[in-house]
Amino acid sequence: MVPLAVLLVAALGVPLSVTVAEREMQETYVNRLGDVGRFASLAETALSTGRTEALQQELTRYHELYAIPVALIDTSGTVLLGPTDAYEQAARAEPALPRIVTAALAGARSEPSWEWAPWHDSALVVAEPVGRDSEVVGAVVTISDLSRTRELILVRWARLAGLGLLPLLALTAVAWPVSAWVLRPVRKLDAATSRISEGDLTIRADAEAGPIELRRLARSFNTMMDAVENAVQRQRAFVSDASHQLRNPLTSLRLAVESLAPHLRPEGDGQQMYDVAVDELKAMQRMLNSLQASARMESLRTASPVDLDEVLATRVDRWRALTATAGQTLAVDVPPGLRLLEPPGGLGSILDELISNALRLSDARVVEVTAQAVPGAVVTIAVRDDGQGIDASERDQALRRFWRSPRHQNVSGTGLGLAICADLVGAAGGELRLEEGLRRPDGSGYGFAAVVALPVAPQVASPSDASASV
Repeated sequence: MVPLAVLLVAALGVPLSVTVAEREMQETYVNRLGDVGRFASLAETALSTGRTEALQQELTRYHELYAIPVALIDTSGTVLLGPTDAYEQAARAEPALPRIVTAALAGARSEPSWEWAPWHDSALVVAEPVGRDSEVVGAVVTISDLSRTRELILVRWARLAGLGLLPLLALTAVAWPVSAWVLRPVRKLDAATSRISEGDLTIRADAEAGPIELRRLARSFNTMMDAVENAVQRQRAFVSDASHQLRNPLTSLRLAVESLAPHLRPEGDGQQMYDVAVDELKAMQRMLNSLQASARMESLRTASPVDLDEVLATRVDRWRALTATAGQTLAVDVPPGLRLLEPPGGLGSILDELISNALRLSDARVVEVTAQAVPGAVVTIAVRDDGQGIDASERDQALRRFWRSPRHQNVSGTGLGLAICADLVGAAGGELRLEEGLRRPDGSGYGFAAVVALPVAPQVASPSDASASV
């Protein structure tokens, strides 16, 4: 509203200001034109009779009263009557005077000058021919200083500006609190949606403030979020309860199957079927464990700041032991002092899963963990290996739940690890992406790489910093 009002005031005020200035200039020009017309009629009589003393007194008196040089000049431009010194001094500062005088001596009345703007300093030159047509014998010329007129124009402009600013100030005084009252619920709703996008489904909008339309929108938003939260909670509860309820029957079934081992005949096919059944039961138990872990971690949706050094300090030794047992080499190249937002469930658990994938699935010799920071933006942590890797066409599918590469069907796993890690990293405002890893030793291609990009945690001033700044 305020910008529109400013445009409206400007659209009306600028033409009105121009009109006021032109009117003031027109009045000044008309006054000078009346004066030189009167002097021209007197000059015509004086020149025809040869009695010029009275006209000289009139011209001198006019200059003394109004400080406006006025002179009667002949056809050659020579001053015949009037304050010669004052006129010639003023004439030297006006480059347009010869043109105006020439036109007057030709029998044409001078047109007004419209250089009325306050930043102009030219005078108003008015010339009136003495005589008519071919009988012009001279001209009466006035050179008027317009400083007083321009000051009057500035005063009028100041009044117009005041009249225009008063309603603008009144509108601003009203619009500011009204707009704040209207926009406050919108800002709160925006903050609520931002928190919800980060995974906090308990946030609700303020439905008691603002206009009735925004209150109604906030109530609808809260109703929608209640339904979404209930649906998510029921889904998580179903996964957790189903996994828990299936655990005991599955354990009993496995015990029952394993109890059949002494009754199998070595020469039959029963032993092979027995081994298949036990393997499938173990896979089902791992699947239930993964589903329960997924339900527990997804219930934690709040990211928190963490120092990467502290996370690695509790994990690197165990990773080195695992890789050494598998005959692999672990290389860690992480600069100190990186601070980032930790995903729900912990950054260490995500890195454990990525290291586990490199050990179980890649058949790698070298596993490399690196990190780098983009100041004020993100910290990227990459786990790369020189193993088999996966095709570029399979990388998007690898982040889906229960997907497994055809090459890994006989390797233990559920296909949930990377998908859960991607969801948790996304809940912290980050991204998990799959890329090419290290070059294989035989030069046949590249291994596998999982890159975790997480936002940089905001710096918190320490008490010593605060005291130092004071």
